[in-house]
Amino acid sequence: MTAPDATSPAGHEAAPTSWRDSLAVYLQPRVLIVLFLGFSSGLPLALSGSTLLVWMREAGVDLGTIGLFALVGTPYTLKFLWAPLVDALHVPLFTRAFGRRRGWLVFSQALLIVAILLLALTDPARSPFYVALGALLVATMSSTQDIVVDAFRVESLPESEQAAGMASYVAAYRIGMLVSTAGALFIVSGFEGTGMPRSSAWMWGYVVMAAMVLIGTVTALAATEPGQSARAEAATQAEPAFTRVLHAAIGAFSEFLSRKDALAALAFVVLFKFTDAFSGTMTAPFVIDLGFSRNDYAAIVKGVGLAATLIGGFAGGFLARRYPLATCLWIGGVVQALANLSFSWLAFVGTSQWALAFAITCENFTSAVGTVIFVAYLSALCQNPLHTATQYALLTALAAVGRTYLSSVAGYVAKATGWPLFFVICVLVAIPSLVLLTWLQKRRHFEELGPVRV
Repeated sequence: MTAPDATSPAGHEAAPTSWRDSLAVYLQPRVLIVLFLGFSSGLPLALSGSTLLVWMREAGVDLGTIGLFALVGTPYTLKFLWAPLVDALHVPLFTRAFGRRRGWLVFSQALLIVAILLLALTDPARSPFYVALGALLVATMSSTQDIVVDAFRVESLPESEQAAGMASYVAAYRIGMLVSTAGALFIVSGFEGTGMPRSSAWMWGYVVMAAMVLIGTVTALAATEPGQSARAEAATQAEPAFTRVLHAAIGAFSEFLSRKDALAALAFVVLFKFTDAFSGTMTAPFVIDLGFSRNDYAAIVKGVGLAATLIGGFAGGFLARRYPLATCLWIGGVVQALANLSFSWLAFVGTSQWALAFAITCENFTSAVGTVIFVAYLSALCQNPLHTATQYALLTALAAVGRTYLSSVAGYVAKATGWPLFFVICVLVAIPSLVLLTWLQKRRHFEELGPVRV
């Protein structure tokens, strides 16, 4: 890959000449396809996460057990193990009918629908084991879909559309998460309003979410197979399947680990979003415990939270285009940590809808800014197009460690400290990532990265 222009921020393409040019890029068919695939990727995450935690809390499950359910996100941290299979193997019937990437997309989405339906049939109050198993299946199918979507957008977008694709993907991803949190809660409340028992309302709410996965399926069917994928398929067609898998796996690991300061960069990947994940694990139970109704929380998250997410996503895209990557990471790291103080303030204020709206706005805006910038950094780390999908899966899997394992004790911390102090602790856990950021910056790590690719 060519080195970035020395006259512009490292890894950034030139800004468009006018707002009309910028808008035109966002309306390109390839960018719109990536946008809808971003929604499809974001939709399942909350169904095995925060939405499920609200369901469990309403069913009377204690905070400690709820916190441990963060562990069902394990597939997001291990998806790099089967990413080479997605890169190298064909899915019978699907690959022949739709192509290498689109075949895997349709296949993974079909399995995801089945997994969500199975989770819908469980009962958190009576069988938490089966709930955990169902959530684990949803996370596995969701992470597999993420592998394919990441590969698809890397290979389908030209360099001139990468920044627009990044901002669109992240904004749509967050919208998908909001639909499966606030949207799902509204749907459950609507079913309850018809006289349906609460357990049945939750079941049908998840059925509706399963049906929404079809948005991603329709998008995959409407898309065209990326040219890079077709060429890679032709180039490796004569190789045995095992050889293709081996090349994808070994190349992704060896190329990255041979870089200077590779271990420090990997530690930074794990810790950058940890402050966001640690607080996010307990946000929904906190709001319910504070005395807000499910509908109050859902209305504010869907309304104010959605607007803040959209603005934050495109603000992050603007920063990623205008400023050096290290500067953007400092901005994202600091603001997403400080946003937790709004929840500490909310704990003292009590059941004020204005205070809740302010806290949700801070959380969604800063999280979206941090996510776009973080995606830009992960993309800059993936410099070899021969195994971008596997390498990107490795990095995003490591990024999920904070959300999955380190955040699993959040419930016990909240139980021991109380809500105001808990969210102060959420700010403090950002310090290790900022220390690593300082060290990497002094080592000129960011200046040695290639152009940002998403």
